[in-house]
Amino acid sequence: MASHLDLEEQEQLDQLKQFWAKFGNLLTWGLLIVLTAYAGWNGWQYWQRDQAAKAGGIYDELERSAQAGDAVRVTKIWADLQARYPATAFAEQGGLLAAKAQFDKGQADAARGTLEWVAANAKEDEYRAIARLRLAGVHLEAKRYDDALKLVGSDVPESWAGLAADRRGDILQAQGKPAEAVAAYQQSWKVLAKDVDYRRLVEAKLVALGAAPQEEGAASGADK
Repeated sequence: MASHLDLEEQEQLDQLKQFWAKFGNLLTWGLLIVLTAYAGWNGWQYWQRDQAAKAGGIYDELERSAQAGDAVRVTKIWADLQARYPATAFAEQGGLLAAKAQFDKGQADAARGTLEWVAANAKEDEYRAIARLRLAGVHLEAKRYDDALKLVGSDVPESWAGLAADRRGDILQAQGKPAEAVAAYQQSWKVLAKDVDYRRLVEAKLVALGAAPQEEGAASGADK
C-alpha cells in the first residue's frame, strides 16, 4: 500500500515538475508584474496625496493674500503653485482666485494670462467653463469683442449654457447689436432654472431692451 502511494506521489511530483518547467517562468513574471503594479499604484496614491497636501498649503497662503487684497503676493504665490503642482485641483482653484485678485486690482493683463492657463489646463469642465466666462469678461472690458465671443460659443458645458448665453448678450450689446443681444438673453432666460436668482438679472436686461420675457403658460393664457 505504501509503495503504491509512493509511486502515486512520485508521479504527481513529476507532473508538477513538468508543469513548473513549462509554465513556471511565465507565472513568476506574471506575479512580479502584479506585485509591481500594486506597489506602483500604492506609490502613485501616496504621491498624489503628498502633492495635494503640499499644494493645499500653498493655496491656503494664496487665499489669505487674496483676502488681504495683496495682488502682488497673490501673483507670486500663484506662480509657485502653478510651477510646482500644476496637475492638482488646487492649481485650478488657485488660478481662478488669483485672476480675480489681479483683476480687482486693475491688473487685467495678469488676470488674462492666469485665466488662459486655467482654461487650457484645468482637468475639470467646471473650472474650464468658469475660466472661459471670466476671460470673456476681461476681453469685454478691453473691448476685444471678437476674442470674447469665441469663448462663449458652442463649446460650453450644458450646465453653463445659460450663463454663457448671458455673457454673449453682454458682448453683443456692447457691439451695438441689440437684436442679437436680445436673442442671446432670451436663450439664457429659457435655459436658466426658474429658481436661479441670476435669471432675474437676465430678465431685467430683456426688459431694458423692450423685450420682457413671458413664461410659456402665461403666453398661452394671453392668446386665449
